[in-house]
Amino acid sequence: MNIAVLAKQVPDLVEGLEIDPNGKALDVNYLRYILSESDDHALEQALLLKEKVGGRVEVFALNQGEARESLVTAIAKGADRAVLVDAGLDSPLNNHAAAQIFAGLLGGGLFDLILTGVRAIDDLDGSLGGLLAGTLDLPYAALIRKADADGDGKTVIVQKEYPGGYAAELVVRLPAVLGIQAAEQPPRYVPISRLRQVMKTATVEEVSVAPPSQQPLDVTRLFKPEEGAGAVMISGGAQEAARQITSLLSERRLLR
Repeated sequence: MNIAVLAKQVPDLVEGLEIDPNGKALDVNYLRYILSESDDHALEQALLLKEKVGGRVEVFALNQGEARESLVTAIAKGADRAVLVDAGLDSPLNNHAAAQIFAGLLGGGLFDLILTGVRAIDDLDGSLGGLLAGTLDLPYAALIRKADADGDGKTVIVQKEYPGGYAAELVVRLPAVLGIQAAEQPPRYVPISRLRQVMKTATVEEVSVAPPSQQPLDVTRLFKPEEGAGAVMISGGAQEAARQITSLLSERRLLR
């Protein structure tokens, strides 16, 4: 089974986010990027499928942030190929533009499965997988928490998560695109010694593509949320807390 994984870079929220002087973008001078958590789960699910049925795992990442480091780590975890995609743009791409680029690289029946995360800290809608599937005219299932290859080699059996802890088992025809919510197990850890060894020998391929017709949005202003008056702290026992809450709601005409 040949599997492609899309690996997206997102800002590390451990670091403070600052706006650059022009007020239209984040200040990237001290910004650290990491692999999106759900994309890390997509990579883990791909590696698990490879271990079960054989095949190849190839990881693709747009050239931004620390993408090269994430690709080297993917090789250290067991990926067979890592590709850094450069579209010649400095600003991040929206999902429509990214889907256009990846469709040109991954189409033509090269892969049985294309896996991507469903959410990122800067993309809560997780629309990339659906847009890519629509562009390639492939089946798409999202919020997947488990995927097994069927014995016929033409389908995969997946578990789709729903609110409240419910899940549905779906049979998806290959080739297909899956949006991974969580892998069957946590993403594997790569020891530093292993990573250093791979850094000396790993080859990250570089591919240049034409800028997409879907260009990034023109941001006119970026700003932090304005600070309000602050929270009202509730004190006392249960009855006193209930009285205070009722009083506050009444003052704001939220309670009749």
